[in-house]
Amino acid sequence: MMQTSFWKAYGSTLLLLGGILVGGAAGVLFGPAASAVKPVGDLYLNLMFVLIVPLVFFSVTGAVCRMRRGGLVGKLLGVSLAVFLAMGIIAASLAYFVLQGWNPLDGVDKAAILKGLPEPDGTGYGSLAETLVATFSVSDFPMLLSKSHLLPMMVVAILAGLAAGASKTYGDRIGTALDTGTQWIADMMGLLMKAAPIGLGCYFAHITGTLGVQLLSGYLRAFVIYLILAALLYFGLQTLYVCIACGRKGVGAFWKAIITPSLLAVATSSSAVCLPASMAAARTLGVPAAISDTVIPLGTNLHKDGSVMLGVVKICFLLSLFGMPFSGGVSYLTAVGVAILVGAVMGAIPTGGMTGELLICSIFGFPPEMAAILMVISAIGDIPATLCNATGNVVGALLVQRFTPRTTYQSAR
Repeated sequence: MMQTSFWKAYGSTLLLLGGILVGGAAGVLFGPAASAVKPVGDLYLNLMFVLIVPLVFFSVTGAVCRMRRGGLVGKLLGVSLAVFLAMGIIAASLAYFVLQGWNPLDGVDKAAILKGLPEPDGTGYGSLAETLVATFSVSDFPMLLSKSHLLPMMVVAILAGLAAGASKTYGDRIGTALDTGTQWIADMMGLLMKAAPIGLGCYFAHITGTLGVQLLSGYLRAFVIYLILAALLYFGLQTLYVCIACGRKGVGAFWKAIITPSLLAVATSSSAVCLPASMAAARTLGVPAAISDTVIPLGTNLHKDGSVMLGVVKICFLLSLFGMPFSGGVSYLTAVGVAILVGAVMGAIPTGGMTGELLICSIFGFPPEMAAILMVISAIGDIPATLCNATGNVVGALLVQRFTPRTTYQSAR
């Protein structure tokens, strides 16, 4: 039973990492000759890319439609989203400023890596106004159907969801159709993910064979840096948040109550599995059911500080690889904003990891193929990210209780 549970929790991740490691070893061993398997990797990535756009449209539109029709408005939702946003900004800022002084590609021969990579097109750079327009909109409808314009697609999907949710005549039918479409595309993606160890392994063999071991050194540095960031968030920031929400006396009770969700997060690598334990921990800490039963499920989908910090690491990795700026006001605002968006995408959209990688590539103007390079960082940082995500929702519930008028959640019982 223990072996079955372990394999269910980690089987797909272990297979994916195994495929990537075998591919990396083949690339190191055979060098440029390993590019012979590149067509297999390209085939897999192309199939994934085809499914991304409909998945984003169905899932985002359906989620907004359900929220609008479910009446999730008012002070409690507003405070929850404000708390999630503030925590995400702080987590992203921490990662950003740490990476200013400790870049994962410091000391790595980036020139050797760049020889085999296509040049980015520079999307997202220019004046702040031009950057915002190019990031959030396109000039023609067919352009929304491109994987290179995921964020404009999400903007239109939000508008479509709000319109459907507000309709009394067709809202229910549209909502059902959207949920069905989301599940349909997600099932297709699930089938395709079974081939991920082979497809990504072949692509990574080509990447490693072309770029050499310098890329592997960069991954190791990125992993070490992220472990340090995750520890700072888990032990440092969360303790600070609990002090703000409950005072110093609440810190001991928090760390006692959070043990079970923490162990579940490490054991299963799934925030969703931790949901019941996180809600129970919040109630143990005195959070009313009206808050814990609303904020924590909502946070499981939208609030992922661990993923946000990992997103900043990915952005830093790619920008540094191509010698693009990772400092200055525009860089900071863009990196933090994109990382928070990617963190929300990973929770709100099925198989959101690949969608998040493509979103980063789209906004910063990197070729979509670079998403495969970012997926390696996602895989190696998955467990500490899940730990921070799951426990951060309990902290979020404490903060929401702290800043919500008592009459708001008493009336929601």
